[in-house]
Amino acid sequence: MKRTLINGCILALALGMIGGCATTEQLAQVRSIAEQAQSTANSAAQRADNALATANDALDAARKAQSTAEAAQACCDKNSSKLDRMFEKAMKK
Repeated sequence: MKRTLINGCILALALGMIGGCATTEQLAQVRSIAEQAQSTANSAAQRADNALATANDALDAARKAQSTAEAAQACCDKNSSKLDRMFEKAMKK
């Protein structure tokens, strides 16, 4: 979506410059600016894709950590229950 918007702005800028009786040198400048803007947009999109991949990796790691923590809590609860039963049994003697 952002790329489309950027490309549209670049095209509109180029058409505006062309419509005003631009010289070949001016057209070359506009083309250079447009190419630089496209390159910058492509670079930004690549960095955004990399950031998204990193965020997804972090989310996966957080989910695994949550699962491990839940398993540890279940084990702790089970051990606590066993100890309570053992204590109650010992107190009955």
